[in-house]
Amino acid sequence: MSIKIKEVRSKEDLKTFIYLPEKIHKNHKNWLHPLYMDDEKFFDAKKNSLFEHNLAILFLAFKDGKAVGRIMGVIPTDYNKLHGKSNARFSFLECYEDKEVFNALISAVENWAKSHNCTEIIGPMAFSDKEPQGFLTKGFEEKAMMVTNHSFPFMVDFIQENGYKSYVELVQYDVPLTSEILDRYKNFTKRVEQNLKIKSVEFTSTKQVRPYVKPVFDLINRTYHEIYGFTKLTEKEANEFADRFLPLLNPKLIKMIENEKGEIVAFVIAMADLSDAIRKSRGRMLPFGWARIFYAMKTSKRLQLLLGAVAPEMQNKGLDAVLATKLFGSAIKLGFKTVDSHLIMRDNTKMRGEIERLKGSVMYKEYAIFRKNI
Repeated sequence: MSIKIKEVRSKEDLKTFIYLPEKIHKNHKNWLHPLYMDDEKFFDAKKNSLFEHNLAILFLAFKDGKAVGRIMGVIPTDYNKLHGKSNARFSFLECYEDKEVFNALISAVENWAKSHNCTEIIGPMAFSDKEPQGFLTKGFEEKAMMVTNHSFPFMVDFIQENGYKSYVELVQYDVPLTSEILDRYKNFTKRVEQNLKIKSVEFTSTKQVRPYVKPVFDLINRTYHEIYGFTKLTEKEANEFADRFLPLLNPKLIKMIENEKGEIVAFVIAMADLSDAIRKSRGRMLPFGWARIFYAMKTSKRLQLLLGAVAPEMQNKGLDAVLATKLFGSAIKLGFKTVDSHLIMRDNTKMRGEIERLKGSVMYKEYAIFRKNI
């Protein structure tokens, strides 16, 4: 049977693109549905401002008239200009275990990238590190968490057979939340607060958080430049990102630090693990999705780190310990028992070292982003 690759152009095509993975992963018990209300905005160029300064294309693969795969191609225009690169990326690649379909999808993005004079392609990675990235290479038996890929093992074999090599490796940790963690940081935190004349900022309502969106993303833009694939977010993009996640956050799990001038110099944002609620609702917010998510926000025992940063001039001074003390203290009071680190670059030995010193920490998943010259 011949394979047909089709660019997504119509609303019907886009709907097929968005909902195809749940068919592919129908019997994959550890896979997690996306929040479809979010995906419908993310993949729509008219609703997602990231399309304004990145080139992007969506492809569907059909076999015998049936949709059997999808892929997104991205050319990160701003990133390429800043770093003097001519890169393209592939992302959101999904297909059944069919090498011909996989190869056809990858070839479609490679040919598209070549037509725009790109010389290498990297992935899975989309616009930035804020979307799911990397193919899972270890931890297939574990359940997926939000904003992470839970790809099949064959994906790694297929991408390597297409001439791609592992380029960036990522890891994910699980850590028990106990009073011992607070004891580890408590005295040091007091000294840091006294010596640096800093002020911790904590919240009890989402309304209180809103005015801090811009300074937080300004800090992200200053500090994330060393993270592979990062591109500065515009104020519009920052607000769109905040609109996506603020409704899912407990403000008590957002901690910030101000300097003497009242400037935000560090922050950490965590959220309750909502994956079981999303899985039960199959990614749909209606009719019962919202209720399940709100219930999970109050009852989940697993904490998921989402974002964090310390200003360059304030790094290595103990602010991370202050944030950890405040965050984990609140989390324990709220009944959380474990914390998921989210994705950390394997060569970020400093952050990994901090986590690995915590009693009971386990690296339970590994991922790889691949690269090929084209």
